[in-house]
Amino acid sequence: MARAEISLGFTEQRFPAGAHVCQLFTDDEERQNAVLAFLLSGLRATERVSCFSDKTSEERVAEFLDDHDISYAERKASGAISLAPAGGVYFEDGRFDPDRMLLVLTAFHDDAVRDGYVASRVIGEMSPEIQQMPGGSRLLEYESRVSVLLRTHSVTTVCQYDARGFDGAMILDILKVHPLMVVQGSVVNNPFFITPETYLGL
Repeated sequence: MARAEISLGFTEQRFPAGAHVCQLFTDDEERQNAVLAFLLSGLRATERVSCFSDKTSEERVAEFLDDHDISYAERKASGAISLAPAGGVYFEDGRFDPDRMLLVLTAFHDDAVRDGYVASRVIGEMSPEIQQMPGGSRLLEYESRVSVLLRTHSVTTVCQYDARGFDGAMILDILKVHPLMVVQGSVVNNPFFITPETYLGL
């Protein structure tokens, strides 16, 4: 069955639910604007939305949604929106575990379907700290496996990376495991993308 076409909020383009997008940013306002627009777009479309970020406060999200006639408190109480510190989500027990993170995304999707949401979406910022974390060497494996998961569990996923915190070689590797990327305000097919079948040897 064809997937519904959705808006990511920060462009006028539409994509099938379950898109896997990489957003490299060098400006904190750029990151924040994408987060807010992505969450707003999902709520307007009756999706369940979540943000994993150490830099996005409930107060800022509540203020932004209130400016667009949406009550953050009501949506939070209903389970339509959730915010969580990126460190607490990605680095539980002080390590990065791709298997656990894939279960988190799977449960998020399944719970949203069970609760009657039309779709679900997550935007999360991966901290440069992952490069020193136990399990951090599995980051690219994780991102490639996310692309596989989204084939059956259509959580629209935007992965934010601060380009100031990763070297050029790592940035290129990060791009290789995302089929879509944000370039100058547009979402484009990523010419560097390597399919999971090739990258993981499936």
